[in-house]
Amino acid sequence: MLVANSYLTGFVLGIETLSMGVFTLQNDLKQIEYQDSLCIIRGYLSYSLCAVENYSFLAEALYRYMMVVYPNYLFWQSARTQLLFLCSTWIFALIFPIPFIFTGGIIYNVDNQICQLPFQLSISLVFAATCVFALPMSMTIFIYLRLVQYVKEMSRRVVLTNSLSRAKRELKMVRRLVILVIIIFAVASPYALFVLISFFTAPPKYHFRIGYIFIDLSVASVMIALLQFTDPLKASIKKIIYGRSNTVIPTMT
Repeated sequence: MLVANSYLTGFVLGIETLSMGVFTLQNDLKQIEYQDSLCIIRGYLSYSLCAVENYSFLAEALYRYMMVVYPNYLFWQSARTQLLFLCSTWIFALIFPIPFIFTGGIIYNVDNQICQLPFQLSISLVFAATCVFALPMSMTIFIYLRLVQYVKEMSRRVVLTNSLSRAKRELKMVRRLVILVIIIFAVASPYALFVLISFFTAPPKYHFRIGYIFIDLSVASVMIALLQFTDPLKASIKKIIYGRSNTVIPTMT
C-alpha cells in the first residue's frame, strides 16, 4: 500500500508539473503576461504534492522501522496502520500550504510565468522549504541510520535467523528509500541553490524555469528508480508492453 502510494504520488506530481509547463509555454507563445484562474491552485499543488512524495518515503521508512524494532506488535503490521500513515501524510501535505493562498504568499511571477512563493528571505519560504524538503528527507535518513545501528546490534546478539533475515530485508528497503531521497536532492539541487541564494541576493531572472526543469528531472528519475526497485511492477509492465510469451504445448500422440 505504501509503495503504491509512492507511485501514485509521483504520477500525480508529474501531471501537475506538466500542466505548469504547458501553461508557461502557452503564455510564452501567446506573449501573455497575466495569470489564469488556476495559477494559484497549481502553485499550491506544487508544494503539496512535492511534500506528499517526500513524506510518503518517510512514512514507508517509519513503517519498516517499526516492523523491525517491534515485530511482536501486530498493530504495526496491519493494513490499518499503513492507511493511518498514508492519511496523515496526505492531510498534512494538503493543509500546510493553505496559509500561502490566503495570505497572498503565492504570487504570479511574470518572467517565469508561474505562481510560487517569491524567492526571498521570508518566513513562508523557509517554512515551505522545511516542510517540503528538509524535514522529511532528514528524518528518512535518520531512520535509516537508526535501523542500521539496530540491525548491527541484532547481529551481535543471539536472535532467530528468521528475525535477522527479515530485519536485513527491511533495512534493504529503507536503504532504497534513502537512495530515492538522495536522487531527489541531487537532481533538484539547483532549485535548492536558488532558494539559498535568494536569502542573500536576488536569484537569476529565470530561476523558476531553471529550477523546475531539474524538479521535473528528479520526478522522472524517482519514477524510474521506483520501477527498477520493484520487481513485481517491472514484470507487470514488461508483460503489458511485450505481451505474454507464446507457450508451445506438445500434443500427445
